[in-house]
Amino acid sequence: METRDLKNKADNFNPERKEGPVAASIEKYTSKLPSDLFLWAALGSMAVSATLKIMKKDEEALFVGQWPAPFLLLGLYNKLVKMEGYEKDK
Repeated sequence: METRDLKNKADNFNPERKEGPVAASIEKYTSKLPSDLFLWAALGSMAVSATLKIMKKDEEALFVGQWPAPFLLLGLYNKLVKMEGYEKDK
């Protein structure tokens, strides 16, 4: 009985399926950034990481080498916001 009540509450919590004010604000600003900015940031961080590795700065190279994946994920989020989020509501 409890599970059914919880499911009903969850189903009726946001019937219009609108974003909250924080997500809407983030989408408003991130939709202004070009998507290829994140690709170039990822490629640039790979180049910096490789350069640091060549310079025998292994710890710094590993640190910077972890940046491409988050940049690419942010680029994906940016693209999704443009396709399904902020601009779609306009």
